[in-house]
Amino acid sequence: MARCAIQNRSKAATLTADAAATDDLRRAQHLMTATAVREQCARVFARIESGESPHFAFHPQALAPIADRVATLTRERFPDLEVPLHARWRHFETGGIDRFGALAAARNWTSEAEAARAMGDLAIVSVLLDAGAGPTWRFTEHATGTVAGRSEGLALAAFSMFASGAFSAVPADPLRADADGLQSLTAKEFEAGFQIGADNPIAGADGRRALLGGLADAIRTAPDLFALEDGPRPGGLIDSLAADATDNALPASAILAAVLEGLSPIWPSRLTLAGQPMGDVWLHPDLPDTGPGGRYVPFHKLSTWLSLSLIEPLAVRGITVTDLDALPGLAEYRNGGLFVDGGALTPREPTAGPHTVDSPLIVEWRAATVALLSRLAPMVRERLGADLPLAAILEGGTWLAGRQLAAETRADGGPPIAIISDGTVF
Repeated sequence: MARCAIQNRSKAATLTADAAATDDLRRAQHLMTATAVREQCARVFARIESGESPHFAFHPQALAPIADRVATLTRERFPDLEVPLHARWRHFETGGIDRFGALAAARNWTSEAEAARAMGDLAIVSVLLDAGAGPTWRFTEHATGTVAGRSEGLALAAFSMFASGAFSAVPADPLRADADGLQSLTAKEFEAGFQIGADNPIAGADGRRALLGGLADAIRTAPDLFALEDGPRPGGLIDSLAADATDNALPASAILAAVLEGLSPIWPSRLTLAGQPMGDVWLHPDLPDTGPGGRYVPFHKLSTWLSLSLIEPLAVRGITVTDLDALPGLAEYRNGGLFVDGGALTPREPTAGPHTVDSPLIVEWRAATVALLSRLAPMVRERLGADLPLAAILEGGTWLAGRQLAAETRADGGPPIAIISDGTVF
């Protein structure tokens, strides 16, 4: 009888452990969704709104002037209110030049699928290299004489490397990125491509190049996502997404899910849950503990922006993306700066920094940014009289309004709260 009781207790303990592990995995999977981004950011912002936050105070009366500014800027830039999505492709058009269109005309791909795959290559590599460059770095595009910094400069640098075949291991097909090409890119080649030097430093250079190596490994190990119709390459994800479409339609959330599934191995080791790397997910110690991962706050900023940047390649492939507003706003410093410089979100204490991205101050700022973008969007729509998706409101635009306010407020045009970037988050 005693032995039987011990065995029963052992079985019960095993079942309990298995149930806990299953619950942990379920929570981990939920944190890798757009829904979780909105939910957890709303929980953080609720503390700010109720006055519980030691870091920020919320001033709701400041949202109306911010909405006025964003609406006015949107009408100035897009008088017909045909506002494109906030995607990487806008930066390739810096200075009003259709760079990819010219490249595509010269390459003359034989099918829409082939063109879309190449577009996916360029979008994925370029977005992964887009984290904040710092205030002084500049890229000079020799063909046009364009000199640009920040996101535009990073886009032009990545585009130039793509156009030169720097990411391809197939000499006969230079306008592509593939695992072998990404893996073989040297530090010297990367520095030359981004024009990095002692007089032109870039934030997080090592982190950026490491992401490309990680990308090569990730696409090799997931052929069902990246190698359905060709060898392993980033743009192979377009083929996989197209295969998942129903009647040539695909919900936006499915793009983000695929991006998070396929690219989660490339992010530096940070938080994990149930053995799963969480990527752009951070601990907020003051959130109530609701169980495993209950204090984790997901943002998936680069992954969300990448998802938006894959919509145009999918369109070339003949796929319509639906339910765009399922994707959250982008938790980055231009949108976040809009609310701080615009007076809706004020720090309770001086924010002398720079601050690491895992600091509670930055986690809370990013969460508030996501929550406030959701509040601002309907106000902007009302002022414009147009039912624009959130991604178009970002382009129209909150992002540019944040940049303008930063330039009006600080000589270097940097964010209102200084951040240490490792090249993989902002």
